[in-house]
Amino acid sequence: MSTTAGTDDSMDHLITSPSPSHPANHICALCRNFYTLGWVTGTGGGVSIKHGPHIFIAPSGVQKELMQPADMFVMEHASRAYIRKPSVLKPSACTPLFLAAFDRGAGCCIHTHSQWAVLVTLLVERDALRQGSASMAELCFELERIEQIKGIPKGQGKEGMLGYFDRLRVPIIPNTAHEEDLTQSLEAAMERYPDTYAVLVLRHGVYVWGDDVQKAKTQAESLDYIFRLAVEMRRLELPWTNQNTN
Repeated sequence: MSTTAGTDDSMDHLITSPSPSHPANHICALCRNFYTLGWVTGTGGGVSIKHGPHIFIAPSGVQKELMQPADMFVMEHASRAYIRKPSVLKPSACTPLFLAAFDRGAGCCIHTHSQWAVLVTLLVERDALRQGSASMAELCFELERIEQIKGIPKGQGKEGMLGYFDRLRVPIIPNTAHEEDLTQSLEAAMERYPDTYAVLVLRHGVYVWGDDVQKAKTQAESLDYIFRLAVEMRRLELPWTNQNTN
C-alpha cells in the first residue's frame, strides 16, 4: 500500500486555513453533509481530495459528523508517502481505492454506504441469479430515460453530460472482507468501463469520483437520487431499461 513518512507538528500548516474550500476544511464539511444524508453512518465511508501534489484523506474510525481538519491525513501523490499523519488515528482503508481514481485524473473521490446504492446492488445480484448468470463478477446497474442521468458526464476526455436517451451504466464489483482488497476489482471495473465515474460494491456501497470536488459531489448526489428511484421503480414493477436498446 503506502509508505509512511515521519510526521511532526511542522506539517500542520498543510491542514490550516481559514478558507472553506481548503481540502482539510472541505472534507469536514462534506462529511457532515453526507452524515445527514445517511451516507456515512457509524464512521463508514470516506472522502479524499487531491490538491496540487498532495492528497487529503479523511481518517478511519472517526465519526464523520465530528471530524476536524486536524484529523486529516496528507499524502504526497507521487511517492505515496504520508507527509502528515495524526498519531492517534488510523489511515483510511479506502486509500488505495481513492488512489486508483486519482491515478486516472480525478480531483476528488467519495465513498458512501448509501442504503439505496446497497439495495440496487442486491436487486442486480438477484436478477443475475434468477437468469443463471455465469459470472457474478461482471454485474452492472443500467438505467435509461430518466432526467437525472443528465447529471453524469459522458466520460473522461469527452465533452458534455449523458442525455435523456443515453443508458447509464455503473459496474458492480464483489465485496471483500477488507476494504483495501477491493482495489484490484475496482481497477478492473475502471478498465472495462472507461467512461464510468462510479463503481458500486455489492452489499456495501459506492465509490464516486470527479474532476474536482464540485463535480464529484454533484455526481454522487445524482447517482444516489437515481439509485433510490431505481429501487422504487422495481417495487412498482417498472423497467429500468428498454431491452431492445443497447
